[in-house]
Amino acid sequence: MLEPGNNSELPPIPGKRYFTIGEVSELCAVKPHVLRYWEQEFPQLKPVKRRGNRRYYQRQDVLIIRQIRSLLYDEGFTIGGARQKLAGEEARSDLSQSQQIIRQMRVELEDILKMLRR
Repeated sequence: MLEPGNNSELPPIPGKRYFTIGEVSELCAVKPHVLRYWEQEFPQLKPVKRRGNRRYYQRQDVLIIRQIRSLLYDEGFTIGGARQKLAGEEARSDLSQSQQIIRQMRVELEDILKMLRR
């Protein structure tokens, strides 16, 4: 999903479960107000909000932010173009997962059928 691009220059993501907006800002080299704006523009980006509406981002959110950053800053996409590209990748990922589930279910059903025929 994540195309590294110039993201190799960014610091590694620590093994924490949640990150504050300030930590994500440093990890992704993007200012906090930009992160808040991107939340409005990209439906994939939904940090958990707790006490006093404080945002807590998960590792997946940080990866999405790095991908958005790469699309906008490195590849020159517009906000709309980056939104479309992310939505297309999400749809392909969902389709791939669905196909995998169907294959697994088919194998399991064939095994059950073999057991019933014995």
